[in-house]
Amino acid sequence: MSRKTIYDIARKAEVSIATVSRVMNDSPAISDKTREKVLNIADEIGYYPQAYAQGLARKKKNRIMILVPVISNYFFMEVLAGIQDEISGSNLELNIFNVSDIGESFYAQIETIIKKQSADGYILISTHLKDSEFKNLLKYGTPITLVDEMHSGLDSIAVDNNKGSQKAVEYFIDQGYTKIAFIIASRSAKPIVKRIDGYKKALTKASITINESLIVTGKSMYRDGFSEQNGYEAMKKLLQRSDLPDACFCASDIQAIGAMKAMLEQDIKIPVIGYDDITISSFIGLSTIRQPMYKMGTLAIKKMVQRMKNSSLQAVQTTLTAELILRSSTEI
Repeated sequence: MSRKTIYDIARKAEVSIATVSRVMNDSPAISDKTREKVLNIADEIGYYPQAYAQGLARKKKNRIMILVPVISNYFFMEVLAGIQDEISGSNLELNIFNVSDIGESFYAQIETIIKKQSADGYILISTHLKDSEFKNLLKYGTPITLVDEMHSGLDSIAVDNNKGSQKAVEYFIDQGYTKIAFIIASRSAKPIVKRIDGYKKALTKASITINESLIVTGKSMYRDGFSEQNGYEAMKKLLQRSDLPDACFCASDIQAIGAMKAMLEQDIKIPVIGYDDITISSFIGLSTIRQPMYKMGTLAIKKMVQRMKNSSLQAVQTTLTAELILRSSTEI
């Protein structure tokens, strides 16, 4: 069976092709009676306009592109769930592009993609560029929303990593712990910089001397160190110490999972708090600092749609609050 077109609708509705096109593009210059008639016939014959074809008629693509460094990252998957649910039922298409750190520079890849203007808007997740690089992207006049990042000239959604980290360490301090280890990922990752600041701020506030040797990471830098293997390797280092830490804060839940495996192998238990609250954390009893990742996704797509409708809106930076979630991993 051949695919139905607006020509079939126009013939059956006894209206012009232009009228059908205006109805499909939601033009206000059509009476309610005609609109209803055309839509009913479209539904009757099984016609559904392709989002991209509709976009071409308006010189738009009806496409939003997500740029992300690592598609398999658990944080990204949670954010994407919020984006997909929010966009469900709309005529917008969603494309995902994995920006690699191999070959062309990270920023150059992002700039090239945006230059091509193959989408109406771009959502950049955890693409931690320099401020000057974000500023340079503004010249293309394309809607851009940042997730897990902040820039004054762009719509941005992020969690206060500094305060989130403080909450975890302050909880341990309140429990009487003073030798608090911190398993981090790559020190070049912006979230890690903020989380280290929060870790140190909490210790300083409690008059606890900062011991740099308790800030550790593993050798594996897959996903910038945000991996089970990294957490496993880092905890192995800590367990080799003659003075074991009282407690351990991990920069991500996925690293905490690796750290817990290393402790299990040596039959040692140290209270652990992760960061993110990915789905699996509740099943394994991992205490964590919850990032509202799903909400970050829904806010990002809402901001993007608003920006696509009105490019003159002032850029808004939204900082969300992290929440301490206590489970069995902090019980001894």
